[in-house]
Amino acid sequence: MLRIAVQSKGRLYDDTMSLLAEADINVYPSKRSLLVQSSNFPLEVLFLRDDDIPQSVASGVADIGVVGENEYEERRENVQIISHLGFSKCRLSLAIPKALTYPGLQWFDGRKIATSYPNILKRFLNKNNITSDIHVITGSVEICPGIGLADAIFDIVSSGSTLVHNNLKEVEVVMKSEALLIGNWKMDDEKHAVLNEMLFRFEAVHAAKAKKYVMMNAPKDKIAEIIKVLPGIKSPTVIPLSDPEWCAIHTVLAEKRFWDVIGKLKDLGAQGILVSPIEKMIL
Repeated sequence: MLRIAVQSKGRLYDDTMSLLAEADINVYPSKRSLLVQSSNFPLEVLFLRDDDIPQSVASGVADIGVVGENEYEERRENVQIISHLGFSKCRLSLAIPKALTYPGLQWFDGRKIATSYPNILKRFLNKNNITSDIHVITGSVEICPGIGLADAIFDIVSSGSTLVHNNLKEVEVVMKSEALLIGNWKMDDEKHAVLNEMLFRFEAVHAAKAKKYVMMNAPKDKIAEIIKVLPGIKSPTVIPLSDPEWCAIHTVLAEKRFWDVIGKLKDLGAQGILVSPIEKMIL
């Protein structure tokens, strides 16, 4: 049985549970239990505070864990990074009151900065030869300048709306962060086998993201030209139709190129273009 530590609430919790569901790993959380076993996969989920996850994995309380890169860098526990998961993206930034003029990093020299990430901030300031008074606080860091507790803050920024609400502006991005899958170095072979199966499922879910399955009817005399503009996985599938002058073509398109490619297909005579989402894709 593999044990994974997951944040007990928040965006990282939502994104992680969605990934498990998309990988057909059924977990039904209970408010009464911090440890829940999957009903169809050899996995149990331990729900913890995000800042407790790196230590729980390092100590072997959990075999693996999903944690923000920010927490991984802050704690620097002895764990291995297994995978970058690509969700829960944010950044750690320095922000100051909106009304102030910001001339550059030297503005922070001698200032008081409130943060929940003192270790990352200290390393950044030392690297840039800046001496600041770091005030460690948990909770609502963004209110500190407004109540006179600090001159600036160093905190997570996602959309930036919280900064705007507190009359702050982002002036320096120190690091970018996303969800990481971290692991204990001493997992046995049985747990590695379960982990590999889970990673295989995660990869199938990831491969399907931002891709569309496209089907169309096209004139046979245009097949060669159409195939040239289709960036399929290997090559598109071509199926004869009852009309000998026409065929059906099936392929997979990246969503970011979708409209550009569709326009070219229409110009080449493609008709009845049907676009479907892809749930999973095995490469």
